[in-house]
Amino acid sequence: MAEAWQHPFLNVFRYFRVNEWKRSSKEGDVAVVMDKTLKGSVYLIRGSVSANNYLQLPRTSTQSLGLTGRYLYVLFRPLPAKRFVIHLDVTTQDSQVIRVSFSNFFKEFKSSATWLQFPFVFETRTPRRVLAGMAPPGACWTFLQLDLHDILLIYLSRCYGHLKSVKLCANLLVKNLYTSDLNFDPGITVSKAQGAKLPIIPVPREMAFPVPKGESWHDHYIHIRFPSDSPQATSELVWTNSSSPAAVILESVPQLPAHQVTLSKPLQYRMSPAIQMPRPQTSCPALSAPRVLSEASQSCQHSEGSCPADLSVCSRDSSAWVEASAVHTVVRDSQRLTHKSTGMPVALEDTGSHKHFLPDPVLRLKRIIGFGGHSTKWALWTKDGAAVVYPCHAVIVVLHISTGEQRFFLGHTDKVSALALDRNSLLLASAQVQPPSVVRLWDFPSGRCLSLFRSPMYAVCSLSFSSSGALLCGVGRDHQGRTVVVAWGTEQVSLGGEVVALSKVHADFDVQTFRVSLLDETRMASCGQGSIRLWRLRGRTLRSCPVDLGEHCGLEFSDLAFAQALDSCQVPSIPTLYVCSRNGHILEVDPQRMAVRCTHHLLPTGDPGPGITINSLSVSLTACAVGCEDGYLRLWPLDFSSVLLEAEHEGPISSVCISPNGLCVLSTTSSSHLGFLDIPSREYTVLACSHMAPVLALSTEQSRGQLATVSMDHTVRIWDLATLRQLYDFTSCDEAPCAITFHPTWPAVFCGFRRGAIRAFSLESTGVLVEHTCVPQPKGPWCHQGAIIDLLVTPDGNFLFSSCCQGSLVQYSCSNSQCHVLRVAANVVFQDAQPHPNTLAVSRDSRLLAFVGPSKCTVTVMDSASLNELLRVSIGTLDSLDSAVAICFGPTSPGHLLVSTSSNKVMVLDAVSGRTVREVSLGTVGHWHVLPSLCSCSSSSCGGCSYTEEGRPAGYLLPTTGCIPRMFCCSCLVSALWLAPPLLSTRMPLFCWRPLTGLLRSGNTQHSLTPAASNQSIPRASPAHDAGQLEDVTSQARGLPLQQISMPSHISTQPDPHFRPPEGTDGTFSASEEEGCCGEIHSPTELLKSPGPPVFVEKEPSGAGDKAWGAASSSWQYHGHPSTWSTREIKAQIPTRPDSYKHFTARYKAFMQAKNISCPPAGGEQLRLKTVVGYSGNGRANMVWRPDTGFFAYTCGRLVVVEDLHSGAQQHWLGHPEEISTLALSHNAQVLASASCCGSDAALCQIRLWDVPGCLCQQLISHHDSAVQALAFSPDDTFLVTLGDYRDLTLALWSMATYELVSANRLPEPMHGVAFNPWDAGELICVGPGAITFWFLQQHGADISLQVHQEPVPEEMGLAELTSLCYGAARLLYCGSSTGQVCVWDTGAGRCFLVWEADDGEIGLLVCSGSRLVSGSNTRRLRLWAVGAVPELQYKGSSARSTSVFMERELTLDGAIVSASFDSGMDMGVVGTTAGTLWYISWTEGTSTRLISGHRSKVNEVVFSPDESYCATCGEDGSVRVWSLASMELVVQFQVLNQSCLCLAWSPPSCGHPEQQQVVAGYSDGTLRVFSISRTAMELKMHPHRSALTAIAFSTDGQTILSGDKDGLVAVSRPRVGMTFRVLRDHQGAPISVIQSTYKEYVDLGVEGEDLWLAVSEDQRVSVWASNWPENHCKLLDWLSFPVPAALETSGLLPPSLATFCPWDLALLVYVGFGTHEEVAFYSLRQKQVVEKIMLPSCAMSLSLSPGAHLMAVGFSECTLSMVDCTLGTTQEFAGHDDVVHLCRFTPSGRLLFTVAHSEILVWEVLSP
Repeated sequence: MAEAWQHPFLNVFRYFRVNEWKRSSKEGDVAVVMDKTLKGSVYLIRGSVSANNYLQLPRTSTQSLGLTGRYLYVLFRPLPAKRFVIHLDVTTQDSQVIRVSFSNFFKEFKSSATWLQFPFVFETRTPRRVLAGMAPPGACWTFLQLDLHDILLIYLSRCYGHLKSVKLCANLLVKNLYTSDLNFDPGITVSKAQGAKLPIIPVPREMAFPVPKGESWHDHYIHIRFPSDSPQATSELVWTNSSSPAAVILESVPQLPAHQVTLSKPLQYRMSPAIQMPRPQTSCPALSAPRVLSEASQSCQHSEGSCPADLSVCSRDSSAWVEASAVHTVVRDSQRLTHKSTGMPVALEDTGSHKHFLPDPVLRLKRIIGFGGHSTKWALWTKDGAAVVYPCHAVIVVLHISTGEQRFFLGHTDKVSALALDRNSLLLASAQVQPPSVVRLWDFPSGRCLSLFRSPMYAVCSLSFSSSGALLCGVGRDHQGRTVVVAWGTEQVSLGGEVVALSKVHADFDVQTFRVSLLDETRMASCGQGSIRLWRLRGRTLRSCPVDLGEHCGLEFSDLAFAQALDSCQVPSIPTLYVCSRNGHILEVDPQRMAVRCTHHLLPTGDPGPGITINSLSVSLTACAVGCEDGYLRLWPLDFSSVLLEAEHEGPISSVCISPNGLCVLSTTSSSHLGFLDIPSREYTVLACSHMAPVLALSTEQSRGQLATVSMDHTVRIWDLATLRQLYDFTSCDEAPCAITFHPTWPAVFCGFRRGAIRAFSLESTGVLVEHTCVPQPKGPWCHQGAIIDLLVTPDGNFLFSSCCQGSLVQYSCSNSQCHVLRVAANVVFQDAQPHPNTLAVSRDSRLLAFVGPSKCTVTVMDSASLNELLRVSIGTLDSLDSAVAICFGPTSPGHLLVSTSSNKVMVLDAVSGRTVREVSLGTVGHWHVLPSLCSCSSSSCGGCSYTEEGRPAGYLLPTTGCIPRMFCCSCLVSALWLAPPLLSTRMPLFCWRPLTGLLRSGNTQHSLTPAASNQSIPRASPAHDAGQLEDVTSQARGLPLQQISMPSHISTQPDPHFRPPEGTDGTFSASEEEGCCGEIHSPTELLKSPGPPVFVEKEPSGAGDKAWGAASSSWQYHGHPSTWSTREIKAQIPTRPDSYKHFTARYKAFMQAKNISCPPAGGEQLRLKTVVGYSGNGRANMVWRPDTGFFAYTCGRLVVVEDLHSGAQQHWLGHPEEISTLALSHNAQVLASASCCGSDAALCQIRLWDVPGCLCQQLISHHDSAVQALAFSPDDTFLVTLGDYRDLTLALWSMATYELVSANRLPEPMHGVAFNPWDAGELICVGPGAITFWFLQQHGADISLQVHQEPVPEEMGLAELTSLCYGAARLLYCGSSTGQVCVWDTGAGRCFLVWEADDGEIGLLVCSGSRLVSGSNTRRLRLWAVGAVPELQYKGSSARSTSVFMERELTLDGAIVSASFDSGMDMGVVGTTAGTLWYISWTEGTSTRLISGHRSKVNEVVFSPDESYCATCGEDGSVRVWSLASMELVVQFQVLNQSCLCLAWSPPSCGHPEQQQVVAGYSDGTLRVFSISRTAMELKMHPHRSALTAIAFSTDGQTILSGDKDGLVAVSRPRVGMTFRVLRDHQGAPISVIQSTYKEYVDLGVEGEDLWLAVSEDQRVSVWASNWPENHCKLLDWLSFPVPAALETSGLLPPSLATFCPWDLALLVYVGFGTHEEVAFYSLRQKQVVEKIMLPSCAMSLSLSPGAHLMAVGFSECTLSMVDCTLGTTQEFAGHDDVVHLCRFTPSGRLLFTVAHSEILVWEVLSP
């Protein structure tokens, strides 16, 4: 990484003063000239001999430039018809000098140990062997970007150190040289990058080339990035010129770098691309005047004598990753096809006696994540347009669009290279890539393979069916590289016949695409480089003739399509043919005349430059869709007059395909994305995506249902296990991740990298939680020196373990988010150069840790907490040197350790004694030789390749290096084979397997496994259904014969006939109650908690209204005395969180549970809570406002804040132990209900009922066990209904008279909202997925029961979920949906009569009063609707139209809408958002005014102005907010995007006039910024650090800034001149936590200076300094070091190290950290010793001393605050925060105390004693 003075970039010529020639030298003809293109002076270096004419930096070879920037930018222009040389001397980290040379002299790449020679290629229309040569006449200025780090790493496996020297030799023009660690893109401007939010860095102004206004940078200049971003490194630089007619692009350099975003936001799977309406484009006739083409054609050139290995079909797809050779075997009937990945053909041989490997029904392929493999251009629609067909490596997938279900065609042994589907979707043809090319024909409806035959081609690149499916044509290459076209007859295949080869033709022209006409099966068309040909099949003869192209004969044609026609229309035998080219031309070809009818030149929107590079096209009856290299899918009318639609993709589009109905366009990209554009709605849906390189490791987390993968493409991706859709994407630019694991309790994932770094990524904030990197210093806490092999977190979440290829084992504490390193053990794990999972294993009870090491023949077992070695087992013997490959603990027997060995064995060891329990030999199957991983399938967090649900028989899955994973049962350990596609492949699909029923086969013995416990869930499936599943699976596995397998007997789900309900009940049960095996409940509490789901009363067809609903005799009723009867407990799996933002999720907190707090005596409190700053945007419906009474309340953490909107005075209601989720106010405004989530110390959630007039809690009730989703009072305030969240699934009804639970009901699925009918107290309604649920209160004396009825949503709403509701006029109910629709229900008739589109996102809030309705959504929009005409529409029935509803107003706020209250006229209201803001809304004026605001993310610092008029806070979101201290209202906010503000300081009063107050802030990128408060602007930005700033302070005179960073460096800077003039490295190796500066008032301290300042680092070291900064004087006064106790180091609870000067005696230093005892130490700078200690109840997390009195505030991890009177020695404890109190700050006068916990800021008034 570049030094600070070289950051962000360095102008080499300016820094070394090249024009003075003192530090540089020149030889020969070197002159300064004026360049007209750049409009500035440049250096001209010319001469006949390059070695005698050069410019050299530095002057002599004994000197060194010492430039450490990763990238070298050379801005030069080759002289036409001349040759040039560029020499670079690069020094590696081990001081080895490497000469790197670039020149068009060189013909080929050469290298040695100290020398790299790269040819600089100028591309012209010449054979490949003469490409390198003189620069062409059109040579233009070039932006050459050299990645010196990757050049040494890729070609010499060396680590880059610095650039030593540069020598520029004739003949060239050079403007300048630059070095930087930043990856600049010269073609993007700053404004464009900011506006489009592109993940790129524009070049600085001085590096930029001038571009004429309105024109593109790439039209005038060349950008070469070397090595390129392509996975395959090339050994030459390719120079292309788009403006030159002779240029041929062989290797395109993408304009946008592919891997530059460090972290990306969570991926929204359904997205809406940019839809644009550009200007019309004109088409030109075919017979126009000849002209020079403005765009170079792009093709793959092959010489005549190329070898078979180079005969790959020309394609625009990105290159594949190199894979190891493997032998593949296919068995069918009596023949065996065997081949090796060597490029040599292997003939079919007779295998009549070959043993068949039959697939056992142990695993069933469930889902596949991924698309493509060999190619990304194959994706087809089915006939009905309901599904798409595409390949994923060797599997063909059929994906149903609406349901997401996948169907598979299994049989290919290598990547699928081509697909074809006939018009009726009856026959499917597929070819695989590896020679000899094999073609399969499938019966598409059943998935059965009809025929397997070998093609005469070396590789098949295209297949095409005729409309009837009777003819199949294929195109490929033979062994000599010639194009081959083959026609096969397939009409007899479906009848049991064979495929007949009709004709084979060798062609000497290029064929890119081949299509059979849909109207005439004997006619075809093809296109390729410079040719369009029409084909005809007569008999068994296939002939072709070329189309007269005229001036277009030099174009490269990429795709073609026949025009569509209606069945009833009379059309010619061959319709019009549309052909597209790489330079943007579309030709309309008349097949009858064999000539071009018309030519259209398509141009990008608003760009008059060269045409669009078109890769694919598809034609419908009315439109033509084209897929372009620039990533745009464009839809044109057939006259190509104007673009109808444009949809931008993430990469170049490989193919497009219009659906049969013409309403959708399927598109694929070279970045392995598959999706379709819905033309009417203009909505784009992603169907599949995948990694771009091999996946190295994966991990699953079943509680959240997530899968994490890491790949060689430098990405970490998080997937949803239920839908297999991508949720998050983290990208690392510098290094590739190689290991990953989930934390079992945190929403975080740990990732290991190739350079030894360990990073934890938060899945909530999508940021880096903690990072451990390799520190070479021996003092610092180092982690790993090599690539991470494996990562593992104990099931209890206490420890993280990592191992690297150098044999190190590191233990981390996971008790907090810092994940401190506890222990490092060197050379204990077997040193393996290739990372692979399962080298570490931990037992399910988290006590034992096992790993392979220290040698490959031993397995070691340690205690996971202390790392004490307990056992070492030798795997090898004297006669057999066997080695361990992978290990894991058994799922059912924690004491059993499974070890897979290199000799194909699995050993089961006793983890205590080390003895071998059993051993199984697996033999050798084909190409499978080792077991690289071993996975316990029943573990909650699995690092292997499969998992099982609860109740499945526990087993182990052993994936292999080849194609056969093995499944083992833990009880009998019987092996089973499953012939599956390769687990690791080029595009890296992920195969998700589902274990079938508990059946495993051993020889001829059949086993039927039963559940081990009676409380395990049994799937409700009939034997016939299961048998069908098994038959479907086995029939798809290569068409092999099936083996009969016995099925278990059906388990009845009917109630016990002998069971009699107790008296007093109706004895009715629903079928849903009996799902699964259940245990009896005898406890009344348990019975209340889980009474079973209610029975839904079906509406009788003859009646309507309430009478019909209440008359059903089969209704299930729940009585008010649950203790009088019993039922069965339902054991259901915890559901995943619904895809609705309405559901509350408590923020993750790292606090420890608070102990008993001793409240101070009444009247003797030293603190009084004055103000709460902020609103909890994490809550839902957690704000209430009653305009008639003025009552206004909201929540902040666990506090209820009641505020007077006129005076701003607050009341604070404390009592909740956890974060409050929701509020509700009774209709008479006398009772406020608040609910908090469930904590670790309580089994149930708290619901508190507050007496509003008395401001006291009058009752505490509890029933729900996770969180309360919603609260609602009945209209007469008689009842309170509480709705549990998606985990609780309970609806509870409470009596407000007795506060007793009168009814509790189990819900079958999560509900999103509940409300009482304001017109009928006996009716309440819930909304949820796909239905509305009516609940009717039935009261019989003291008994109350609920009767239920459910109505589905209307069909026009599709699969939408109802997410919000509110009542309007009588009998009207408004419901919002997840898709943005609002539906209106007539509750009396139970029907929906009106639906309209109200928003683009999910509507989470509805409020209605009179004729106006307010809707709020997650799109941040708040809309006011006029619904006065809706009551009249309910009588129109189906004829009601939404045109009577119109929107009056719309406001956009700063977050999703979560709460709202309005007055009766809906003219004004208060609205809360997820951004933590409460807004005052005035619909009359159409304005929104901020009422309450606060930080949404963590607050890192609070500082005060000297006069206490203002305070400032900074947060993780990069904001600096200035508040008025009197009113705590926000005055100004400074925002820095994409950075975190970690520290803050206010300028002291001595720095100048009061109106010149400044605030300095330190950021995570190592910069500091100085903001002016009066001018509200940033005055200065400096970059004194390379890592994040963690502490900052002004000197006492305000003229100097002291800053400390994460690496332990302290920088001293002068803001007036913007310079850093001193760096102190005394604390290097540990982050700086505190920097404080004060006046030096005492002269007896022994040193000179005006200032006294201290620095504290996290390793418990404190340094005290005396300085006089104007004279640049600084001297160390004292050094304190506190050791870390071993016990505390083991536990991992490492609080911060804090120190401050005592304000009442500046010669005292107050320190708190982690020591033997929890205490505060007072250290005397005079006596050099601790003079006083004050004991604390626990470790302090924050500290502040009052300047006004001898008071000390200490914050703790138990969410408590202690106020210590240092004079009296007394302590008072206070509660109120919801998280760790990590910040305490007294104001300068000591009258106020600010405390912070995450984003909550509490302001306390300090009371005088």
